Parts: sequence; C-alpha cells; structure tokens
Amino acid sequence: MNAFQIKPAIHFGASALGMLSTLSGQRVLIITDQAMVKFGLVEKVRSQLPVGLEKVSVFADVTPDPDIAVITAGMVAMKEAVPDLVIAVGGGSVIDAAKGVIYTLHQGGQLADKPCFVAIPTTSGTGSEVTAFSVIKSNTEKWALVDEYMLPEHAILAPELVASVPAAITADTGMDVLCHALEAYVSNKASDFSDALAEKAVQLVFAYLPDCYQQGQDLHAREKMHNASCIAGMAFTNASLGITHSLAHALGGRFGVPHGRANALLMSQVVAFNADYHGQCNTLAAEKYARLAKMLGLPASDQREGVMSLLVAIDVLRDQLGLPTGIEACQVNSADFTAALPEMVSQALRDNCTPTSPRSANAQELETLYRQSFVSAAIQ
Repeated sequence: MNAFQIKPAIHFGASALGMLSTLSGQRVLIITDQAMVKFGLVEKVRSQLPVGLEKVSVFADVTPDPDIAVITAGMVAMKEAVPDLVIAVGGGSVIDAAKGVIYTLHQGGQLADKPCFVAIPTTSGTGSEVTAFSVIKSNTEKWALVDEYMLPEHAILAPELVASVPAAITADTGMDVLCHALEAYVSNKASDFSDALAEKAVQLVFAYLPDCYQQGQDLHAREKMHNASCIAGMAFTNASLGITHSLAHALGGRFGVPHGRANALLMSQVVAFNADYHGQCNTLAAEKYARLAKMLGLPASDQREGVMSLLVAIDVLRDQLGLPTGIEACQVNSADFTAALPEMVSQALRDNCTPTSPRSANAQELETLYRQSFVSAAIQ
C-alpha cells in the first residue's frame, strides 16, 4: 500500500508570522543560531507570540551542519525548559537540529509528550520545515535520519525573513531546491502526487531564482522561491532523493563544501547518469527529464534532445548564480580529493538517499561521477 504524507499545516504570505499569536502553550523553547539573534529575527518571532506566557527560553547554539554535540546541548536545554511549544527559527541546520533534539529525546524515552513543533525557515533551500528528514554530522560523515515523528505541526513561510539572505547563500540554497525537485521527480518511489509538486517546484526555481539572486529585496520573487523550497520538500519527503544527495553529503562532510553548492556541482553529472545520456538515453528518468524540458519550453523533439536541453538549462542557471565550475574550484586539493575518494564513495553507498536512486550505481560509477564533477560541473 502506498501513502502520501501531508502533515504540517503550511502558513504562507506576508502575514504568515501572525499565526504564532493563535498557538496555545505556556512554555516556549526557541531553537536557533547566533546569526538569527544578531539580526533580530528571533525577537521578530518572539514579538508575535501570545502575551502572558509563563516562560520563553532560547537555545541559540546551533552551528552549520549540526553535529552530535549540538544535539546533546539542545537536549539539555529542552529538558530544562520543559516546553509545550518548540519553535525552530533559521535555515536547514537549525530546523534539522531541532528535529534531532526532539527525536533523540523521544527515542531515549525522555519525552513523555511531543510538544507542538513549529518550523520557520529563514532560507529557501532545504524544505526541512515539511520533511521527515534530518541531517546530522558525526565526525566527517553526515547521517540522514528519516522518521515521521520529526515532522513539524506547523510550517511558517514568511518571505520578509529571507529578503536579506546574501546572494551567495541564495544561490547555494536555491540550487538545493532544484536538486530536491529533480531527485524526487525521478526517484523510484515517485508518485503522481510527488511528481505534481516536483514539476511545480522546478518551474518556480527557473522562473524566480535568478531574480532572488540579482535583486534580493524582490519580495514577490522571494515568496515564490520560499514556496518552491517548501513544495520540493513535500515532494522529496514522500518520494525521497537520490545519489546527488548521497555524494553531496559525503563531499560536504569531508571538505566542508556547503550542501546546496555540492548538489549544484554534482547535479548535471548525475542527471546524465540517470538518463544514460551517453548510452541509449531510454531510461524512465530520461523520459521524465525530457518531459520537464518541454514544460520549461525547451527543445525536446526526442528524449535525448530533451535531456540535453535540461542539462544546458541547469548549467546556464549555475553560471547565472556565479557558482564554481567544479569541485576543484571550491579550493579542494586534487591529491586530498583523490585520497578521500574511497571513503566518500563508501559513505555515499551507505547513505539513506541511495536506495531510491532511479538507476543503481556501484562504487566505480560513483567514483567516476566524483571525478567528472571535480573537473567540471557541466556535461561535455
């Protein structure tokens, strides 16, 4: 039996933050990072809470790519706060950390009842506010946890919170959205429901990401990309992802390449691999990529032309966003990269995103994808 999860209530638009005043609860824990405190976003959220609350606590020690130490510290803060309402304010790392804290306390029997969990993303990228995924780092390895218990009860998409995101982060996170949509679309767990969401997300990214990058204060474009991120998240939390993410998790864990950027640099090579572009180009993934090309108004007289059109569109978008031309351009030393390949390939094979890839890849094929992407993100 198949199922499609649509649990979080999604509040979006210019007045979305106002829904916080309608929430019940007396003890609130806000999980965030120092940047959100510094730039006043935590206070902006706090000002929307109902008056007369018993206690509002703030845990602001989340770091990029949260590790086990961050989760442990968050658990201590949550046990001290005893909240009936948890609000995560920040990017994917913050929301993933909040999920990790709640989930770990639950798994350890230290959480009698799950508090109401509200996720407020401040980047348009991970879609973590509507997914059952949480990525936690352990040493140099990133682990993708998957459990429906981590789904928030509410997701708030407030475009004014992403208007000041720097252009470079807008580029990285925006390409992450595109990768989520593309991988969910061709996943071996894809369905009519996830396909509809993935298609819409792809259209929104190509239409509005360049404007967000070039004119960050364009609230209309920002709202559309914020929606695209959430829509893609809804697609992949149901259909899962593929080897672009598996490879990116290992690359980011080893060399610190930002997650969205790692996806951007691996995406084209994986799309070509999934489509068997250099072979018969007759896979189901190729058929679906060609369908996307047609939806985007690109040349697609047959599957091969459609796949190539999509690849060119991805490469053009990456160039418009000023992203590096390959992994090597991210100041990754060639010798270090070669030495790390066996372990990165091993990690990618073990990654939870690998089983839903539309085309199985062995260790040698994953290594080839890494080597190709090291030199150039574009298909030659």
